[in-house]
Amino acid sequence: MANFFKDNDDLQFYMRRAIDWDTLVRVTERDFAFVDDGGFSSTAEALEFYDDIATMFGEFVAEQIAPYTAEIDRTGVVLEDGEVQLGARQDAIFAHIKELDLHGLPVPRELGGMNAPLMLYFINAEVMARADVSVMAHHSFHAGIAMAALVFSAIEGTTEVDERGHIVKTRFEDAVREIARGDAWGCMDITEPDAGSDMAQLRSVGEQDDDGHWFVTGEKIFITAGHGKYHFVIARTEPEGGLDALSMFLVPAYEDLPGGGRKRIVEVTRVEEKLGHHGSATCALQFERAPAFLVGQRGEGFKYMLTLMNNARLGVGFECIGLCVAALELAKAYAAQRKSMGKTIDRHEMIADYLDRMDVETRGIRAIAMTAAYHEELFQKLNLEVRFDRVQGAERERLEKQLEHHKAQARRLTPLLKYQAAEKAVEHARLCLQIHGGNGYTKEYGAEKLLRDALVMPIYEGTSQIQSLMAMKDTLGSIIANPAGFVRRLADTRWRSISARDPLERRVAHLQALSLGAQQHLVLRTAGDKVKALRDVPLREWQERFTKNWDPKRDFAFAMLHAEKLIKLLIIEAIAEILLDQAQRFPERRTLLEKHLERSEIDARTLHEQITTTGQRLLERLAGAGDGLTDEERAAE
Repeated sequence: MANFFKDNDDLQFYMRRAIDWDTLVRVTERDFAFVDDGGFSSTAEALEFYDDIATMFGEFVAEQIAPYTAEIDRTGVVLEDGEVQLGARQDAIFAHIKELDLHGLPVPRELGGMNAPLMLYFINAEVMARADVSVMAHHSFHAGIAMAALVFSAIEGTTEVDERGHIVKTRFEDAVREIARGDAWGCMDITEPDAGSDMAQLRSVGEQDDDGHWFVTGEKIFITAGHGKYHFVIARTEPEGGLDALSMFLVPAYEDLPGGGRKRIVEVTRVEEKLGHHGSATCALQFERAPAFLVGQRGEGFKYMLTLMNNARLGVGFECIGLCVAALELAKAYAAQRKSMGKTIDRHEMIADYLDRMDVETRGIRAIAMTAAYHEELFQKLNLEVRFDRVQGAERERLEKQLEHHKAQARRLTPLLKYQAAEKAVEHARLCLQIHGGNGYTKEYGAEKLLRDALVMPIYEGTSQIQSLMAMKDTLGSIIANPAGFVRRLADTRWRSISARDPLERRVAHLQALSLGAQQHLVLRTAGDKVKALRDVPLREWQERFTKNWDPKRDFAFAMLHAEKLIKLLIIEAIAEILLDQAQRFPERRTLLEKHLERSEIDARTLHEQITTTGQRLLERLAGAGDGLTDEERAAE
């Protein structure tokens, strides 16, 4: 029997060796406080269950989804009488998932779920995406939205727990339970016509009547799984203002009728005809004074949206890894049987290099994904421990330090994961098609479907360019906030690059030094431009202006130009750091680190050179200081 979990040695490494399951299990099981309520009594017992789930899911995906991806792609989804129809094959798949109770995998037991760590949920997401990203995308809006509802309730203070950490009540309990049963799912509704990444331009409105009831009116587009019941919607509640004028609402899109059927409150006006992801419903929605429930306080919508987006971007990262694995396996299988010039093409040097590159890069992405998911989960769960006041005194201080560490690591790695995973999904799908030659351009072999499915990855859940800007802003912002700490880190890194005993550690330190050198150049250039802007400012105001009044749109032009080069350098650095840590704990991982360094060191030097030597001509043209042309080019025009 095929099994997409058991046949993946790198995934097995994380599941059985690398992940710090003991910490995750103890936090998730509240230090084994629920043994009498069906909880686990030890980490070993929990891991046995997790392994059984992953193994069962890997077989289910390989046997019940993967063979039917072409059928799902051909059937697509349709809008009939105002309702989205997924097709008989997908209906059967999701009926089976419901029978297995997998929609509530990470949902707490007291709310009808299995109380598994989100890490297991993400591992399953990769496995499912390897079979079909459309099915995985739809599946993610079940437990993902249930957990969002629970977290939102906790953040706003409407969830109560007892002394053991057992949830006594939570505001959106009915929705969470319904989703965990597999009877409903949800979605997040952000994008509007003419308002994609620029959320300040959103025009949907949330209005409150004299009795305090809220209603949402507006149009949303490109909503994945938009035919679901529970919609978390961003809408404007203040007539003036930018992001602080936005609020978050939970809007039930329909009511279930007693005799069967449903009464629509939010209209599905269109299902997009897309290049790929044919089995995933991407909907346009119309809200006409739809009854809504305000989440948190008015004006806090952007804060709640970030919680949704961080987890969604992690999910997309694992989704992209699954697609990369699918591309690699399809390419390897074809190349191993396709003969040319007297040998199978996997023995041709260029093709062998392609396959090796795809394998090494996919493993590097998975290293970031596992690390980011680990830190994000611990941050969210420790944050709830502190928020519910379950610990006090020195223990609370210890937990607060831990959660800040996990928060910082998750914030650092999440945009790197989303960027690298999405971009490499496209690149690997493209290589897979190329390895198939003319056959890859036909629908028979499946390579063209992978490329069609991959092309949206750098666009949805925050474009690659948005991820680059986020990483740049955080990276340079931390240097500006603590320049002395940055200088110490740079000096330490340069020293390790020449003094470390382990040659691999020296090479990793050299990569880090290149990254820090590029960051230093960007900060010095940015600071230099800032100083020039202070020429007409009284000297007594310099400190205030320089240290506090930073305008990213005005002051970071040079850094924004190089943001995408910087994030690529940060990705190379992060993967090397993670793999070095693994190599020091598991000697067999040294080979993978060597492969990563072999392929990335030259790229890192190139990126450093580009950041430190290019860009001035274009910035001068954009600033109106010139047309950016040489005398020869101007004469030619």
